[in-house]
Amino acid sequence: MSNLWDLKHIEPKHEIVVQGETLPEMFWNAAALRGDAVFMRQKELGLWRSWTWSHTAQAVREIAHGLMALGFQPHDCASILSHTVVEWVLADLAVLSCGGISNGIYPTDAPTQVHYLCEDSATTVLFVEDEEQLDKALEVRDQLPRLRKIVVFDMDGLRDLDDPQVMSLDALRESGRAHLAQHPGELDARVKACRPEDLAILVYTSGTTGKPKGAMHCHRGIVHTVRGYNAIAPQDEHDERMCFLPLCHIAERIGGEYFAMYTGSKLNFVENPETVPENVREIAPTVFTAVPRVWEKFYSGVTIQLREASRLQQVAYAWALGVGTRIAELVLAGQPVPASLQWKFRLARVLVLDNVRKLIGIHRARFLVTGAAPISPDLVKWFLALGVPMLEVWGMTETCGAATYTPPERIKPGMIGTTAPYTEVKIDPGTGEILVRGTNVFMGYLNLPEKTAETIDADGWLHTGDVGFVDADGYFKITDRMKDIIITAGGKNITPSELENDLKFSPYITDAVVVGDRRAYLTAIVMVDQENVEKYAQEHDIPFSNYASLTRAKEIQDLIWSEIERVNKKMARVEQIKKFFLLENQLTAEDEELTPTMKLKRKLVEKKYADRIEAMYT
Repeated sequence: MSNLWDLKHIEPKHEIVVQGETLPEMFWNAAALRGDAVFMRQKELGLWRSWTWSHTAQAVREIAHGLMALGFQPHDCASILSHTVVEWVLADLAVLSCGGISNGIYPTDAPTQVHYLCEDSATTVLFVEDEEQLDKALEVRDQLPRLRKIVVFDMDGLRDLDDPQVMSLDALRESGRAHLAQHPGELDARVKACRPEDLAILVYTSGTTGKPKGAMHCHRGIVHTVRGYNAIAPQDEHDERMCFLPLCHIAERIGGEYFAMYTGSKLNFVENPETVPENVREIAPTVFTAVPRVWEKFYSGVTIQLREASRLQQVAYAWALGVGTRIAELVLAGQPVPASLQWKFRLARVLVLDNVRKLIGIHRARFLVTGAAPISPDLVKWFLALGVPMLEVWGMTETCGAATYTPPERIKPGMIGTTAPYTEVKIDPGTGEILVRGTNVFMGYLNLPEKTAETIDADGWLHTGDVGFVDADGYFKITDRMKDIIITAGGKNITPSELENDLKFSPYITDAVVVGDRRAYLTAIVMVDQENVEKYAQEHDIPFSNYASLTRAKEIQDLIWSEIERVNKKMARVEQIKKFFLLENQLTAEDEELTPTMKLKRKLVEKKYADRIEAMYT
């Protein structure tokens, strides 16, 4: 029993909440069950607009009939090129209700990538968010003979557009209402005809190596997974969720949209990626799932604010966090917490820690979930010290999301948890590779039977490419990607991800790539956190004119080296970073060095900066 959090609020749920063996069947059953209850909220012009289940169902029905009026057939593919907005969900559910295949495209993708993804998926209808995304589609549509229609969510600036291939979402819904009046039973027939083994969605891998591959997921696998999620991260209609990660990524698609559809938890859409910190405080989610980059931002934000606080506030914070840390360490070790320490923690919460939680927006959170990338164990412990359980999960596009999870009664920072109850996970005894098997595992890669055969063996085991081990309690730990393990010139095997995660714990470092394969020592390529480093420069009167000049300043170089030295002190001599350089370009998801999920592409970065890397070894 934990003295930091109430485990009764995180009890697994195994009963089926909503009937349905396919996604459209589940959605329509959920809509009939919940009626006027709120399903989604989205902030527009400063006001939160609610979407009830009935309101959502009406919009989905009209869009679906609009698609059928366009000649959209079962097993046709429609793609969605948009940020995370309510209309994304409406379009997705309408496509699935028609018996179609739904595919998401990152809004940061370039026109060439939009062309590739639409061509590879045989897209016939493309939904786009606004004028910016429409421009990409128009640039490549002549090379897409299968594309019949482009549907625009937001027509701002496009009122005078006269293009027979382009229509607004409102016009599609209007067409759908007319089609519904003439064919009232057609959508229900489509929903009933949909089979669990039918291909439901395509999720393209982020393409860290080569072109993105379209992972195929059927209805059965997704329904199986969302039901299983309720046993590892239980939710219900009382929960408030934030929907802000890309919906074309497996994490938000399964754990956000479809899981909320199943459990009835409310989805709150942020205004845009830049307003996430502000929106979190407004929404105060009761369950919060995010990637490590978001948790790192919250931590660095608190760290930077603390430096501007009064001496009394700094002392109070240090004391309160110290109390929380001592309790967290006892709980993690499975040891009892003395009553005197519990009393101190209650005082620490009242005086300091509750305010820190409110500053972040997690004061109502029953638990936090982190996944999609490795996270520093120190960061997990920091949130535990605040009194909020952080549960690490691990999975990938091909496993339909989480395949391992952390039971809240036994959190092990640095481990990815135990096997989720709806799948199988094991370590290959020969290679140390993590293997996954189960209904949740994908059908294969679209148009790539050879790649599929390489990935799923004859016994049905998915070869994940992650290397790790499992401890006596059944907890798995990933040591690295098979392709990323560094073997130094001296023959020492080093897993760069551990070093990189420790570096990213710094408020001044956003990402890092450690280099050293077949070399005498390790070096690092570092991407700084622009906001925090600029603030540091201003506070210390360090002159700079732009981002590049900021990274070249000796004082900033010294600052980052001090952060590297902090990590080096934990490592054996052969594992220490000897030299580094800072990326001088301010990277965004549009840049080739970053994946759409904002991770540095190791191989591309090493190739692009080969000369600078070589200079660190000469």
